Amino acid sequence: MKKWTIDEIEQRLFSKTKPDLEWIKELRADSRKGAQRLVARWENQQEAARTVEEKFIKMTQFESRLRKEGFQMIAGIDEAGRGPLAGPVSAAAVILPEDFYLPGLNDSKQLTELKRNQYFDYIMENAVSVGISLIHAEEIDQINILEASKKAMLTAVASLQVQPDYLLIDAVKLTVPYPSEAIIKGDSKSISIAAASVIAKVTRDRLMRKVDADYPEYGFSKNMGYGTAEHITALKEYGATPLHRKSFAPVRETEQINNK
Repeated sequence: MKKWTIDEIEQRLFSKTKPDLEWIKELRADSRKGAQRLVARWENQQEAARTVEEKFIKMTQFESRLRKEGFQMIAGIDEAGRGPLAGPVSAAAVILPEDFYLPGLNDSKQLTELKRNQYFDYIMENAVSVGISLIHAEEIDQINILEASKKAMLTAVASLQVQPDYLLIDAVKLTVPYPSEAIIKGDSKSISIAAASVIAKVTRDRLMRKVDADYPEYGFSKNMGYGTAEHITALKEYGATPLHRKSFAPVRETEQINNK
């Protein structure tokens, strides 16, 4: 058996080429602490990868069942931005191909910003169709946030370039001309809904960073319109912008104080 150096072991273990299992067995018998640490690290990495893959497979359960029932164009639907004090609510509808594979895809809130952006690009490039919708603050104030969220979802579905034949929706029941299913916490249970959650959140976050240049006092690029201490302080000092949801209590109360 060749005596591999620790550096050689590391390079071979963590290269893109999967190491031979017989060689792994030999490494496990290597008495050097450095070799044992590398093997343990590799095994932990493999276990983490298996866990992610198993999670992804589990998240295909709804889509797999529906395809067996004859549905093909299955759209996942989710929204982002129901809670913030400023900015729009966004929604996305995403139809994924049957062979779509993106282990690690999950509810957008469970992903880092870097991962969300990477997944956004991958989904946009590989989806069968993506529909995106934004409902802005003025309309949210007119019809309330729940109705605005539903309208955003319906508009996202309507903007799909491919006609869906089934809708998987995160939590909300919609009146639609398609068979559909509302799934509680669907963004962590269905890959189609998870993909929609990523598209909706990244779309909204990018918009909030863009408008931050117009209203730098409010810290929109950091708080995304949510009611952080910094945001509330700016509201009290500068008042509401056209982006603010004036029907939301913190904005409404601050406006009442400022207008006295």
